[in-house]
Amino acid sequence: MNGRGNDMKIALAGGTGFVGSYLTEALKKNGHKILILTRNSQNKTPKDQVTYVQWLNDGDTPENHLEGIDAFINLAGESVNSGRWTEERKRRIIESRTQSADEVNRILHNLMEPPKVVIQASAIGYYGTSDSKFFTEEVSASGSDFLAETVYKWEQSAREGKLPDSRLVFTRFGIILSKAGGALPKMALPYQLFAGGKLGKGVQWMSWIHIEDVVKAFLFCLENKNIEGPVNFTAPNPVQMSEFGKTLGAVLHKPHWLPLPAFAMKMMLGEMSMLMLEGQHVTPKKLLSSGYSFSYPHLKNALEDIY
Repeated sequence: MNGRGNDMKIALAGGTGFVGSYLTEALKKNGHKILILTRNSQNKTPKDQVTYVQWLNDGDTPENHLEGIDAFINLAGESVNSGRWTEERKRRIIESRTQSADEVNRILHNLMEPPKVVIQASAIGYYGTSDSKFFTEEVSASGSDFLAETVYKWEQSAREGKLPDSRLVFTRFGIILSKAGGALPKMALPYQLFAGGKLGKGVQWMSWIHIEDVVKAFLFCLENKNIEGPVNFTAPNPVQMSEFGKTLGAVLHKPHWLPLPAFAMKMMLGEMSMLMLEGQHVTPKKLLSSGYSFSYPHLKNALEDIY
């Protein structure tokens, strides 16, 4: 995929979100044509190499616009870190993922010529949390908490529609580091206010990845015909939360001194506090063994680039 005779036509659901916006720009730079699936195409103006296709409303027939696509990337799903996990929110988080995966399956089965690769967003939440276990893609059993259940159902929905001649890839995201979105701006704010410090017990593992590596790894998975199934999108060097905080403070030239105990976070965030208080040590075995080279394998360099 070098933009010289190898241009692709790619359907992208969730293309206007945090990761989708970065990915769209990278795909354009590589000379690809992108069809972004959106609930409302009326308020969006087609741009160079980008067309908008409406989906997920009654009567929408996106498949009529997607014949001849080479790849389908699905990033659609409600954010897990934008509000307290009420029972209603948890239901929406799961349903937004399974419904979009089901609709992708329906579209694929209605195309005369399905794409050669389908890439479905996923998350390392699949593995459950642990301070002592180390996870690679070879771990097949999922965890038992809410996030693990969500990711299991999400991937299962996509698996049910797998086509015999299409590669199906699950991009299991770790904590994505970027100034423009995700968890990092929220984590940096206390430091910028001189109130940063250890979260909870501090030994919980944080498996992170720089947004640039997220985008590069997507392009790598599109290109590499031997990659399928789950792929951990995490840097090869996870850190414990206390080390993350110290490194973030050092890069921002701010102190790491004011601990936030677990009970206080649970009072503020409820069950959602597990995003910061629980962790897992996840490594990207499949990317590394396939020859992928990380731009930011170490946390300090990643944070220095961002800030």
